[in-house]
Amino acid sequence: MDISLIMTSVACLASILCGRPLIRLLKHWRIGKQIRIEGPSSHQVKTGTPTMGGIMFIAPVLVMISAMYLYTRVAARVGFNFGGVVLVGKSLVVPMTVMLLYAILGAIDDYMGVRGVRRGEGMRGRTKAIIQVVIALIAAVVMNLYLGISRMGVPGLAVPIELGLLWIPIAVFIIVGVTNAVNFADGLDGLAALISVVMYVAYGVIGYLQGQVFLTMFCMVTVGALLGFLWFNVHPAALFMGDTGSEALGGALGVVALMTGQWLLLPIIAIIPVAEVLSVMLQVGYFKLTKGKRLFKMAPIHHHFELLGWSETQVVQRFWLIAILSGLVGVGMALFGNR
Repeated sequence: MDISLIMTSVACLASILCGRPLIRLLKHWRIGKQIRIEGPSSHQVKTGTPTMGGIMFIAPVLVMISAMYLYTRVAARVGFNFGGVVLVGKSLVVPMTVMLLYAILGAIDDYMGVRGVRRGEGMRGRTKAIIQVVIALIAAVVMNLYLGISRMGVPGLAVPIELGLLWIPIAVFIIVGVTNAVNFADGLDGLAALISVVMYVAYGVIGYLQGQVFLTMFCMVTVGALLGFLWFNVHPAALFMGDTGSEALGGALGVVALMTGQWLLLPIIAIIPVAEVLSVMLQVGYFKLTKGKRLFKMAPIHHHFELLGWSETQVVQRFWLIAILSGLVGVGMALFGNR
């Protein structure tokens, strides 16, 4: 944990140092956010703000974790073993690969939305969904068949339940679901990044309590990089993470939750992203059933509160407070199962 906390600070600094050069580069390439006209009118001033900012925190995470792994391997060969502690293990290949692949997918979507033939829309939903499922399926198969992960932790039970091959479709659903949930939550300055910090801290603590120090390292480095990103993403944002960042964060978080076995706690720890998705589903379903009526003023639900009169900062801060409380409850429930 001591090394993880130090790496959190290093990742934060690295992310901040990447900020200004990345913003200048994105402005030079004219990678600016296109704000949809059906959104709140107050958001129109954000048109042109650089997007694809997820690169700012994804790059430090992947580079730092990879460098630490290589350093550990090289040091081991010359006889230095860090007091018997291995800094980074091979199991992190899965969340890192998922983070990278979803980041690439999100970057393609972002680019198509600002410079491609589908400007303002991005990649077709069906195409994107298929690619998401394929990535999630490969990750699930690798975790199940090669890493032997197939358990389901249940709060109150000391011994997790083994699901065998049934775990694979569940894992695919979780990875894809969390990916899109975090993506829906990325609609206000700082919102997705702040709640992602809470979620990664929560699962980092759970991993630490389980003895999965590698997983804790990955989570805390991600937290540090996100804190650096928030330096530029808080209101008024100078940079958006875009699908590049939100999909990478969601996909990797789904993998982390699955590796801890405590994925039943996701609806609690990830309460804000889950609420965002549910609000969209309820809005669409209610609209169809009532032939045009709306359940919320606008979905996802953060827009509903904006239209009720809350300022953008109020929505973000209050949602963040809810996320912190839910994260504490989730960690507490994970501890309850391990007593």
